[in-house]
Amino acid sequence: MFLEKINSPQDLKQLSVDELNCLSREIRERLIQVVSQTGGHLASSLGAVELIICLHYCLNAPQDKIVFDVGHQAYAHKILTGRNSGFDTLRQYEGLSGFPCKDESAYDPFTTGHSSNAVSLALGLVAARDSLGPGNYFKVTAVIGDGSLSGGLCFEGLNNAGHLKKDILIVLNTNELSIAPNSGSLSTYLNKVISLPLYNRFKNSLESFVQSRIPKGGRILKMANKFEEGLKGLFIPGMFFEELGFRYFGPLDGHNLNSLIPTLKNILGIKGPRILHVITKKGKGYPPAENEPVRFHGTGKFKISTGESLAKEVPGQKNYTQVFSDKLVQLAKDDLRIVAITAAMPEGTGLDKFRDNYPGRFFDVGIAEAHAVCFASGLATGGFKPVIAVYSTFLQRAYDQIIQEVALQNLPVVFAIDRSGIVGEDGVTHQGIFDISFLRNIPNLTLMAPKDAAELENMLTFAFSLNKPVAIRYPKATCIPVNFEPLNLELGRAEKLKEGKDFVVIAAGSMVLPCLKAVESLEKQGLNGTLINARFISPLDIDLFKSATQDSKFIFTVEEGIIPGGFGSAVSEALNKPVIKIGLPSEFIKHGNRDRLLEKYGLTAAGICERIKTEIPVKCTS
Repeated sequence: MFLEKINSPQDLKQLSVDELNCLSREIRERLIQVVSQTGGHLASSLGAVELIICLHYCLNAPQDKIVFDVGHQAYAHKILTGRNSGFDTLRQYEGLSGFPCKDESAYDPFTTGHSSNAVSLALGLVAARDSLGPGNYFKVTAVIGDGSLSGGLCFEGLNNAGHLKKDILIVLNTNELSIAPNSGSLSTYLNKVISLPLYNRFKNSLESFVQSRIPKGGRILKMANKFEEGLKGLFIPGMFFEELGFRYFGPLDGHNLNSLIPTLKNILGIKGPRILHVITKKGKGYPPAENEPVRFHGTGKFKISTGESLAKEVPGQKNYTQVFSDKLVQLAKDDLRIVAITAAMPEGTGLDKFRDNYPGRFFDVGIAEAHAVCFASGLATGGFKPVIAVYSTFLQRAYDQIIQEVALQNLPVVFAIDRSGIVGEDGVTHQGIFDISFLRNIPNLTLMAPKDAAELENMLTFAFSLNKPVAIRYPKATCIPVNFEPLNLELGRAEKLKEGKDFVVIAAGSMVLPCLKAVESLEKQGLNGTLINARFISPLDIDLFKSATQDSKFIFTVEEGIIPGGFGSAVSEALNKPVIKIGLPSEFIKHGNRDRLLEKYGLTAAGICERIKTEIPVKCTS
């Protein structure tokens, strides 16, 4: 057993390559064992084990910096950097984060969880390092994936890094590309040559000789440059990166430490911007994950022997994502103008079913949310009815486009905002708690929140009928089984569910049913209140809110979003009177079970009931 002896990356340097290969197998066993109990991002982490071992073997972290793009592939990194003993707490409340976390370890320079930013972050570190002078030198490596390259931000960083010519290493880990055997063999041979210090000293000397002895603009120099570029185009499958200003090395087998380690050591001795391209296999070492890498990208608990999910399914029960998915497919059958867009999340957002039924009307634009919104605007202008299904936390990446390309143009784009509110185990980078605050003030945009499955179905139908920008936010949760019936929704009209004289509760979306239970509980204790299901966050049903609260001293709003600038703030502004706001604080909420976090922040029926009781100076009967 080698893993139990690894307390820091320095311990790796005492092992031989054969021993490191044994260690990689032990790490995979550890990953599978833990993630089978906690859930998490398994396939990508299994694929990156040797790469991460190689990085820590050749670098001197934490002095040298490793910046992971997204970080869902970094579980081996956590294990090797002193967190193996606590790895069983992965993604659990008050346990280890499922992503790199700067508050968790000095080996994590940033807290990350969104895609395509690693190059820019790393380049900023490099610029800061170089500004401090040679006495503060350290190496900086950004680890990106082929998915990262679908995001424009990554290309912005690459473009700037190539221009600045600073000393930075980008490791490009691809696991979806097919490299022909002869190309792979040739690339391995070429990298053994072009990464050697002797070769690079010769290359630099030759360049200096040519530049000093051959006149600029001369025919010989032009011929030499064309000859060099021709050779690169013939032998090196990285001309794109070379044109950006990078030295390109690869592709290499990302699971072969015998070639990875010496090549990386040589590359680290070269100055300037460099890219090391490695090919890995998602789910490496665990057949169920190798066979179904998409399912094991982000998995719940599973049975190790078979890979079978251990999630308990209740017959007839769906989550909001499934309800949205089924309804969208149904509506698209009758309306050929409905098209669906995802930013590399068809399964997560439920658009995989739409894709399978209407492949010609489905668009996966990659990890490019801003582009997705602009693209939808073009489709809408062309007469289509685009719906963008996106997680709340990822919609943040397209805020300018929502305003400029959709709302300003007043185009009929529908935003299906999944995972709004508390998401749970993915933690601070994924909690969808800000969308009410950043969407509700945008002109022309209608924002709705359903209380149950039936309302979600009706709201989606209603959204396509409005011919204007619409956003529907819904949580990562199961739906209370409700028989569908048309609701005849009206723009900006709320629903009064109960009436009482002691207090008024105005609730939005996922908080309506917990509020209903709370109000019913308070009735048994001698307090009778009015409960309103807002349905619309923008525009508000101001007339109903004013009439319901006219004689009430105690007005409560309840929302699954941050309080500052949120739904409660909107109601208070509209009524021009004090409102007791129940919701989430404006802070980054850490990972943990969704139900446990809702309980922590008082957003359960019991928590809401107790909060109302503490605010009203009336003695309740037991």
